[in-house]
Amino acid sequence: MGLELNFNLDPRTKIIILVVLSFMVFNDVSLYISGILVLIPFICLFFTNHKKSAWLYIAVYLLAKYIQIFILPTATGLMAIILITFSYTASRMLPILMMGYYTITTTKVSEFIASMEKSNIPRYVIIPVSVVFRYIPSVYEEIKSITNAMKMRGFGLNIKSLKNPLKLIEFYMIPILISAVKTADELSAASLTRGLSNPEPRTHLLQVKLTKLDYSLIAITFIGFGIYAYGFLRGVLIA
Repeated sequence: MGLELNFNLDPRTKIIILVVLSFMVFNDVSLYISGILVLIPFICLFFTNHKKSAWLYIAVYLLAKYIQIFILPTATGLMAIILITFSYTASRMLPILMMGYYTITTTKVSEFIASMEKSNIPRYVIIPVSVVFRYIPSVYEEIKSITNAMKMRGFGLNIKSLKNPLKLIEFYMIPILISAVKTADELSAASLTRGLSNPEPRTHLLQVKLTKLDYSLIAITFIGFGIYAYGFLRGVLIA
């Protein structure tokens, strides 16, 4: 319980890790560097009461890597195409998605705004991004509500519903789109009402600062990026 309570990263740390991780996993990085970097989302999720998501993430990632290393060299035909699609999509997209999931679910809007203003980020960047932090969870809840309502009417989101795409669009997709637009307007209005567009300096009850844990994870992230950059530049210069 103590680890769960104390493992609270600064929003700036989460964003730095997310950006570097997004860049690294889409490039040809050595296995040990990528292995260290993909462990960061696992550690963050595991120590913030998302243990099931953490274990599921690492299991799917290891399965994807196992397929790439041991199964793909001997796979042929349609099975090879399916395995390539799954393994490369999972190994490259999953770390980004899980780090993004951790960032959104564990970052309060007030924390994000305070940390960004402390870093002197322009307001035209802070306001839309802070709205996004509230927008995604709100839309997710709306989707769950619409899905439950459709199930009560005997039209669940399943293989059977795919046989009637027009009803799927009418009963499911259109309500989601309307709800998404309405939610965006409401959150934008709420943000402006709370004075986010006020050019005067703001005060915050919540004090954010980088801790030793933040500096440690940032250091690990940039060490991995530095090793990759050194290897890349060395290869370019030799070529």
